[in-house]
Amino acid sequence: MVRTKDPAVRTLLIERAAQMLRARDPVTLRSLVAGTGVSTMAVYTYFGGMDGLWRAMRQEGFSRLATLLDGVPLSADPVRDLAALGAAYLSNALANPDLYRVMFDAGFELEDPAAADETLHSLVRAIDRAKDAGRFRAEVDAVSLATQTWTVGHGLVSLVATGPLPRPALGHGVTILTALFISCGDEPGRCRDSVEDGWQV
Repeated sequence: MVRTKDPAVRTLLIERAAQMLRARDPVTLRSLVAGTGVSTMAVYTYFGGMDGLWRAMRQEGFSRLATLLDGVPLSADPVRDLAALGAAYLSNALANPDLYRVMFDAGFELEDPAAADETLHSLVRAIDRAKDAGRFRAEVDAVSLATQTWTVGHGLVSLVATGPLPRPALGHGVTILTALFISCGDEPGRCRDSVEDGWQV
């Protein structure tokens, strides 16, 4: 009789690896399962080995981010929504700092690259709405602007999460994004109000 895999065991091992990274403990096959009640064979059963575990951790990070971004409520103000997506990105990184770091370890392929693409496309859709609403110029490249918006969030949260900047520095995102969106054609005062409304980290 074939035993079915228990998704709780898979999640347990991913969370355990993330906790070890947070504590700066070496993550080895034996140290990973120590005290969990599962054997080293579970790492092979669920991930095919340690490399598979790292791939799964990257995937889990992007999957959680995609779920969070998908849950950001949309309003009638697409610029506010774009800033809210950026704020959700930061909140996710601060809530899951260890998975966040692994997400960008390009040494391991993603199990499903489409999940990572979807996180960027959520920004692209908000930008397209802003263009349709006349807030951004029609010629604005949505993918390019989405990438720049992501870069702002990634840079800020990386500096805060690793310690050089205090958490209040996340507030600089309002000024940076406002300037970026004004350069795309938005009216300054209205833009500032929208970004401040959405940037609730």
